[in-house]
Amino acid sequence: VGTLPGGCDSIGRCFCRPEFAGPRCEQCSPGHHSYPHCYACSCDSRGAVDNNCSPAGQCRCHANFAGHTCNQCALGFYGYPSCTPCQCSREGSLHSTCDQETGQCSCRPKVTGLRCDSCVPGAYGFPH
Repeated sequence: VGTLPGGCDSIGRCFCRPEFAGPRCEQCSPGHHSYPHCYACSCDSRGAVDNNCSPAGQCRCHANFAGHTCNQCALGFYGYPSCTPCQCSREGSLHSTCDQETGQCSCRPKVTGLRCDSCVPGAYGFPH
């Protein structure tokens, strides 16, 4: 599947299409996955370490990125492509993760704000 017309060189290595590699073009070249199809990895240039991926196509993501091609924020981060850490208040939020697009934390009852760090109107005494 991966060989070019023209056979092999003098030591028996086949001439491969660009997305294939190996002596008989029996594997994908770097930056490709899913032999025998050898699709381009298409790793996100901001979120991926490089454009190489696993045989199944999973790119290697920087710590704050996630997804098959590293094109979204990891849990605990928001605002792709900057992927800023969530800064949810321990006292006011239900958990430490936030909405991956807006950064809005999930607030406890009577608590408000992007980071769940203030009282709703009519309530007082945050954080207690």
